[in-house]
Amino acid sequence: MSNQPKFGGFPNVPPPQGSKAGTAYQRFIPREELGDFASWRPGTFGGGPAAAPAAPPEPTTADWEARIAAARQAGYQDGYRDGMAALENFKQSFAQQATAQIGALLQSFDEQLTALDGEISRTLAATAVQLARQVLRTELQQRPEVVAQVAAEAVGAVMLSARHIAVHVHPHDLPLVAEGAAEALQARGARLHADAGVPRGGVMVESDVGAVDARIAQRWAQAAAALGSTLPLDDEKTAEPGDRA
Repeated sequence: MSNQPKFGGFPNVPPPQGSKAGTAYQRFIPREELGDFASWRPGTFGGGPAAAPAAPPEPTTADWEARIAAARQAGYQDGYRDGMAALENFKQSFAQQATAQIGALLQSFDEQLTALDGEISRTLAATAVQLARQVLRTELQQRPEVVAQVAAEAVGAVMLSARHIAVHVHPHDLPLVAEGAAEALQARGARLHADAGVPRGGVMVESDVGAVDARIAQRWAQAAAALGSTLPLDDEKTAEPGDRA
């Protein structure tokens, strides 16, 4: 019997002479010593071909319900997201439309208020002119001596260098002016003339350098024009105060 140890049923053959000594696991094993062998392939263990992978189990009712619930939740989230985006777009569009409508409404109100303000101003001016005309008529009837003050102011408006000053008044106003404006007439050397063409309460002053029209109708037209009115002093020609017998 050999004293050499065996590994795996094969004798431990000594290395050839002149070679380096090595361990029992470092030498080349000849094919003759291997005996029967075969190349390893997957599935060769157990003596038969590898088994095919098992088919996945069929989904259960609970699995289907879970899948349906997950799909429903995903659809809900997608719909909610799309709905919120649509709502935001609608709010922006509505805000723009509302802003435009409110702006147009405010502009319309402003235009109407402006027109109303102009109408009120014209109405107030017309009322003031009507009242002033009535006051002036009453003043001329109750205080005809006011014409003397008018004559004095008209003479004072003539340039100091003027000569040949002539003051024309209505014949009925002549004594009133001669008495009430005598000092002003004498100071300027003015001559007083009765002129039926000058209405009661009015005065016409002529000189070599110009004229001063202080007739009531002309002065009234200037005052009314300052208020934006063209209303005449008299709606129709009437008899002057004092003309009636």
